[in-house]
Amino acid sequence: MPLPARDKQESALVLFSGGQDSATCLAWALERYGRVETLGFDYGQRHAVELECRASIRQGLARQNPVWAERLGEDHTLPLHALGEVSETSLTRDAEISMAENGLPNTFVPGRNLIFLTFAAALAARRGIKHIVTGVCETDYSGYPDCRDDTIKALQVALNLGMESRYVLHTPLMWLDKAETWELAEELGGQPLVELINKESHTCYLGERGTLHAWGHGCGTCPACQLRKSGWDDYAAHKKGTQTHA
Repeated sequence: MPLPARDKQESALVLFSGGQDSATCLAWALERYGRVETLGFDYGQRHAVELECRASIRQGLARQNPVWAERLGEDHTLPLHALGEVSETSLTRDAEISMAENGLPNTFVPGRNLIFLTFAAALAARRGIKHIVTGVCETDYSGYPDCRDDTIKALQVALNLGMESRYVLHTPLMWLDKAETWELAEELGGQPLVELINKESHTCYLGERGTLHAWGHGCGTCPACQLRKSGWDDYAAHKKGTQTHA
């Protein structure tokens, strides 16, 4: 289905961490909007290596598609170390990853996505951008309450009321599992995009960039790696099955 012509005349800001989900969202936005800027946050995360992956992914996207290269705009990184200082989580402390007493994994950084999207809206106001894209997902995730569809919809209302604007918060992955996220990447850019995201993006909570597994870099044991590996295995199995019956 052709995209509305007006989308190609508008701009988007993608919350781009350097991970699989945000890289897929960036390709999604580049396919849709006439100008796309990216925003990353340095909040003292243990896996800060993800920030170093952002440049290679942006460069790879530009190389793969000349239209995307033309549309890809400025990159921004905001320091939010206060978020790491006020939270006691295994993402911002050298602590073992486990379940907390409240039933949430201790990788949950309270308020993180709320803060990220609020700062993104403030930057969007300065940049004249209406569309804000984030890779949060309620289907295949760790139970984080700030990834839920209701949370994002409520925040969109709050931002528009509080900033007298008409931002649209887009969540292309909200109802996709990890295998479907890989499939979306293939739909957007074929195997070259899948390979780029697989090799260059970073998901591992422990910041491991050593061995390149079939599903990408990572320790292979943290929840983020396990989720990514499971999604890749399902994607690869489905792809193999499709090719067998073709």
